[in-house]
Order: sequence, then C-alpha cells, then structure tokens
Amino acid sequence: MEKLKVIFMGTPVFCVPILEMLNKEYEVVLVVTQPDKEVGRKKEITYSPIKELALKLGLDVFQPVKIKEDYEKIIDKKADLIVTCAYGQIIPPVILDNPKYGCINVHASLLPKLRGGAPIHKAIIYGYDKTGITIMYMDKGMDTGDMISKEEIKIEESDTAETLHDKLQKISVPLLKNTIDKIVAGTNERIKQDDSKATYAYNVSREEEHVYFNKSAREIFNQIRGLNSWPGAYAILDEKNIKLWSSKISDKKCVEMPGTILDISKEGIEVATKDNVILITELQMPGKKKVLVKDFINGIKKEDFIKKIFK
Repeated sequence: MEKLKVIFMGTPVFCVPILEMLNKEYEVVLVVTQPDKEVGRKKEITYSPIKELALKLGLDVFQPVKIKEDYEKIIDKKADLIVTCAYGQIIPPVILDNPKYGCINVHASLLPKLRGGAPIHKAIIYGYDKTGITIMYMDKGMDTGDMISKEEIKIEESDTAETLHDKLQKISVPLLKNTIDKIVAGTNERIKQDDSKATYAYNVSREEEHVYFNKSAREIFNQIRGLNSWPGAYAILDEKNIKLWSSKISDKKCVEMPGTILDISKEGIEVATKDNVILITELQMPGKKKVLVKDFINGIKKEDFIKKIFK
C-alpha cells in the first residue's frame, strides 16, 4: 500500500514532534516553513526549528516570503493531505482546496476559544482552567474551520507558558495520528464552530509584557507565568526594565499605592496591587541573569528598594 503523501507547514519548536511523526508514518513530500531570519547585531542567519529538522531528515524545504503569491511548488507536489501547525502566514484557498483529503491544522486551544497566534500564552494570562489541542479543517478565516478532534488538559496553578507548551506538544502527536487515520478511513467527524463562543489570542504585544500593578494580584500572577519563559513580563523601576519571572499571591491585603515595594525577604519582594500583596520570587535585572529573590537579596540593601514604586 502506498504511503499517504503529506505536505507539512510549520515553523516553531512546538511543531518538531509533529514533523517527526509525519516523517515516520507517511511520505512527507515537502516541508514549508518561514524564511530564514537575521538575528543579533551580527545579523547571523537563523533557521526555524522545522527547517533544521527537515534538513536533518533529508526532506525538501520550501520557504516562500509570501505564500499567497508563491505557491506553485506546493501544488506541483500533488499531496494527499496538507498538515499545518503554527506556520505563520495565511494560507490561500488555492492551496487549501488542492489536496485529496484537504488541509488540516493542529491548534493549541479548545476551539472556538483562543483563536489566533498565541493560544498557549493567553490561556494562562486570561485565567483559563483548561485548554487543549483542536485539529480542524483549514478555511479562509483565522482558526474558524470545522473541527475534527479535540483533547483537553487541565491548566495547573504551577503551569507557565513553557510547561503548558510542553504538555500540549506531547498530546498533539497521538491525536494527529489518530485523526489522520480516521480522515483516510472516512470515519472522521466534522463539527462546525460556534462563532458566538469565540475568544481570541492575538500575538503577544510589547505592551502586554508590561506589568501594571493597578490590577489584581491574580491577574498579575497569571500575566507573569503566562509570559514565562518567552517573551517574559517586565515592570519599570528607576527607569529600568526589570524582568519578572515568577510570583506568588499573598493573603495580605493592600492599603498602599499599587506598585509600591513593601518589603523584601527570602520569600520574595512584596509589592502592592489593587487587592492582595503579590510576592515576586524570581527576577532579572538589566544585563544580568535571572535569579531567585532569596539569592538576589544577598547583594543589595533592602532600604534602597523599599517604598519605591514599580511603574
């Protein structure tokens, strides 16, 4: 029996196990990923994680700058199925309508919740208690296509964007394999999304990385862990951007102005919010490595920080 001919379209590290599985189980005839980037002052050319893997596996790689204009190579491959995951460009209908079994997408949320490019970050930032993977048919909208399969996981209080990323990455592979087999067998479901229940997870902006302490301690706690370990939350102190990596919510209520540093101990930096005190437990000063506050306090005078205000 001939192997299913698959084109994979994706870019970040989240997609790596997916491409590994597709290469093992099917015939990957093309890998489409974003163009190489120039990184740093030296403008060194950097490949996407998917390109690195594709080259290692000896697969054909295609990197169109604008896929809506440059897609003939994809059409020429005559694939049976296109699988996408966090590719990074809107895919035109001429591609979506081409393969025998269509074009399916692996999305890191329980659609129609959290449509968009940052569903893992925003699930935590918005205070969701669960999320998951949805595999859906692609259409011309942003994550609006008919759903095929889902798997749900709980978001733990201890989760960060990094740990949630890894949990979702792990469940995506067996779910995708099972879904593809059902599509080929003609036993898959096709469920329309309820647009009235949609929420959105647009890419994280620089402003969303800024922690303002006039919010609740819970909102700040979720913001900090939802941006850990990339891109990181920050607040401004003495006109310096201080990265905030971890925090805890205290039982103490606040009467001081939000953002005021109330105390510093091995437990953390106590900062006033609009309700409870929040403890910053891990931070990073400009040009320094991230450190736990219990280590940070060894090299500072507490008096230099207490009563100062994060902005």
